[in-house]
Amino acid sequence: MRLLDRSRTAISTILATTVVLCVSHASAQNQPGRAQGERPAAAGPTAPGAVPGVPSPVTSPAGDSTAEAFVEPDPNAVTRDDLQGLVTDLENFKFQWQRERDLHTAISTRSLLIGGVIQTRIGWTEQPVNTATSNDRKVTFDTGAALLSFNGILYKDYEEGRNLTYSLRFGASPQQASNNSFLNLLDAQLSYSVLPTLAPEDWVLQITLGQQLLPFGLEVPASEELKPVITNAQFTTKLGLNRRELGLIIRGDVLPQVDYGYNYRAPVLAYAVGLVNGSGPNTPDDNSEKDIIGRLAFTVPSDYNSLLRQITLGGSVYIGWQNTFLKDEKKTLSGKGAKRRYGGDIYYNHYPIGLTYEFIYGQDDVTLGTTPEDPQKTRLSSLSHVATVFYNWGEQFLRGYRNQGRYDDWWPKTYQPFIRVDLFDPSTEVLENRVDVYTLGFNLFFAETTKFQLNFNRRDDRTNTRGAQHELLAQLQGGF
Repeated sequence: MRLLDRSRTAISTILATTVVLCVSHASAQNQPGRAQGERPAAAGPTAPGAVPGVPSPVTSPAGDSTAEAFVEPDPNAVTRDDLQGLVTDLENFKFQWQRERDLHTAISTRSLLIGGVIQTRIGWTEQPVNTATSNDRKVTFDTGAALLSFNGILYKDYEEGRNLTYSLRFGASPQQASNNSFLNLLDAQLSYSVLPTLAPEDWVLQITLGQQLLPFGLEVPASEELKPVITNAQFTTKLGLNRRELGLIIRGDVLPQVDYGYNYRAPVLAYAVGLVNGSGPNTPDDNSEKDIIGRLAFTVPSDYNSLLRQITLGGSVYIGWQNTFLKDEKKTLSGKGAKRRYGGDIYYNHYPIGLTYEFIYGQDDVTLGTTPEDPQKTRLSSLSHVATVFYNWGEQFLRGYRNQGRYDDWWPKTYQPFIRVDLFDPSTEVLENRVDVYTLGFNLFFAETTKFQLNFNRRDDRTNTRGAQHELLAQLQGGF
């Protein structure tokens, strides 16, 4: 408040002084008997301390008819003291403003954007949970995710658009390191744009080095706050794809379709290829091999108003290696085996209808033996299908509403019911071991980063003799 008062005082002083100068100038220009553009006649030497153009209180020489008359000083005249006082006020204002900014503003030598996500959750399960730390638990409170992110630009070439950006994220999430700390390092990466990115028609080629999400399918590369379902698809966890990896990944796209009227950009081809450790986040490589990952996505070229808009077909592959262990008590290291992941996906999002589907086939080498002489190495194959159908109504995702002016933090709301089918078979060689999860959900978006989610899950585990189980999850997400 003190800063605001001083700002108003300084601004008022500036405005008042400007008005005085304008009035004084107009008065001098409009004196009777002076033609437009005529310069005033010379009046002799100016009295010390007087302002040029302002009548002097000094009397005229003897013999003049007005010698005995006293000339009143112009009350609108600006003196040197007035100008000096204005300069002093501006300097004080500048000093106070800088001091307040230094005390109350987080200042960085480069552009910095601080954000975060908080997810609070309550869950109910039909079957009581019994573990080493819980007994007959049916209802529990949980934190789905608590994230703090720092993003910005280290270098920006305004002529060519080649930017060097950074991303740093900490917190707890389903895609975090496997430890009990709530301050895990999630993302730590630097990205450089090799090609110019000044216009939407420009092709994109970006190199990212560091710890990051994997470009595999649809759900794996989605950050925590963008997932439509509270729990991840089964394959992301059971096939080890839901974790960050350390490595180098090149991403890009070509032939973008651009519609300036709708602020729409969709590349015909998008690609990603990279090398990663394959051992998880915050962990050095645990073997002598590097894992290879690649993705290619094709989007049907179409106008913004076409029904074919945003139909994308994608394919992903992950070729890696993993350590294998014997089935003895010490879990002795027996060597390394193949780790393969192949996926195909379909994405269609044309408001108000949306559809996604993912197919994942996995291969893993494991050892079933207990001695190094007879490790009994075996390759297991897994299969997964995930399909989601959703419908939207409301205004939030319409650009006309998103771009209109808002008071305070008001946003138009959007409602999104959906149905999801998640099937996972951990070993196709074994009969009746598939786990099916059916989800009936509802999302209510209060703002772009704030939403309420409600999921009802039916879990049918073929290996569980007690039959299908049900659970109810409710989650509130807030972002900043």
